[in-house]
Amino acid sequence: MQRFRAFTLVEIALAIFILMLLLMLAVPSMTGVVASRRLNQSLNGFNDLVRQAHERSVTERRPYLIVWSKNSVLLRPEVFAEDEEVKSAAEFRLSKGTLLSLSLPAALAEKHPAEWIFWPSGNCEPAIVQFKSPAGLWTANYSPLTAQPEVTQYAAR
Repeated sequence: MQRFRAFTLVEIALAIFILMLLLMLAVPSMTGVVASRRLNQSLNGFNDLVRQAHERSVTERRPYLIVWSKNSVLLRPEVFAEDEEVKSAAEFRLSKGTLLSLSLPAALAEKHPAEWIFWPSGNCEPAIVQFKSPAGLWTANYSPLTAQPEVTQYAAR
């Protein structure tokens, strides 16, 4: 009589249980990695818009604005030339459940328009930008001389 070597039902069930336990531990850490990546992409995307505003204002020797709208943030010249098409130069889209707010500490009026200006001299208005989304939040203070951000808060969920 020949004996076959095989796994018993108990051994298979135990292996599946251990595998499920490892999977349950790995999934939360993977969602954290995905949330952190999305949050980092939002910060990099907005910083790219700021960099473009700074570069265009100096290169074209005219003021540029970053303007907040309902579902996006737009980059456009402060004033369009007569023969120029009236459209934004760049756009940062906001996904559903995302909030991007602007605070201008040097603004003379308490209720200021949601616009951030970049002058041809290379300077910009000092600004604090706060981003909130299901992935987390970040806050950045932008220097009026260089438009470089100082990230003061960054928390992925």
